[in-house]
Amino acid sequence: MNTKLSQKQVGQRIAEIRKMKGLSQEDLAKSIKISRPSLAQIELGNRNIDIMELQNLSIILGFSLDEFMSKDFKINQIFENKEDKIKHQKNNERISVPTLQINKFKNVLLYILERCAGKPNVGETVLYKLLYFSDFNYYELYEEHLTGAKYRKLPYGPVPQKLDAIINQMIETNQLQRVKTEYHNYPQTRYLPLVKANLTELKASEKETIDRVIEQMSDWSASSISNYSHKDLPWLVSKEGNDINYELAFYREAPYSVRNYGNEIEEQ
Repeated sequence: MNTKLSQKQVGQRIAEIRKMKGLSQEDLAKSIKISRPSLAQIELGNRNIDIMELQNLSIILGFSLDEFMSKDFKINQIFENKEDKIKHQKNNERISVPTLQINKFKNVLLYILERCAGKPNVGETVLYKLLYFSDFNYYELYEEHLTGAKYRKLPYGPVPQKLDAIINQMIETNQLQRVKTEYHNYPQTRYLPLVKANLTELKASEKETIDRVIEQMSDWSASSISNYSHKDLPWLVSKEGNDINYELAFYREAPYSVRNYGNEIEEQ
């Protein structure tokens, strides 16, 4: 039986089917001849979708309009056999659910500290923000997780979860040294790398993204980079104390968006 769906429900169903099909927003947007930001707005429930666009989506994603509009619609109904279900569910998990890669995270941390070792402003506050922007910028660019770290919204900015445990482990294994000091008469905690990062853990695209973040922000003061991070949409719209959803990186606007969408014009 068909039912009236809200824009948000329609967007959520489209996003779920797209991910289970293993398609990026960019690939799907091209297929239905709209811009990627427009598709992002549809999935977020901020833009209405006309019947022709929905029909095109049903063809590309392989679902029945009657089933899609049904109150009892189940996402796995669009797959014809069990092998397809397993394949696309795994692909969806890879794209959407961050899973911490501890060795990757440690090497990203070491690499940032190596690059910033001579900069007295890079204490804990700046370091946390460099990690955050490296992870979220990479996800926006490639729709893949860099370290898979989860970030929580706290009053002083986004903080990677389990960071204290990872740092303590690295100190115990003589990979890092914690230093208590002062910077401009304020107490500061700094970390010094005692070993080099294993760059074989990083793809060229990952290293390039980190380098861009370092070049842009590593000279900023703690207050400057904190103020900047507090205006980044993923942090801004998240509830205090909750995890920050990586998917929100797709709804950034200038100057935070790292994808050059150009002057994308929808084909009517």
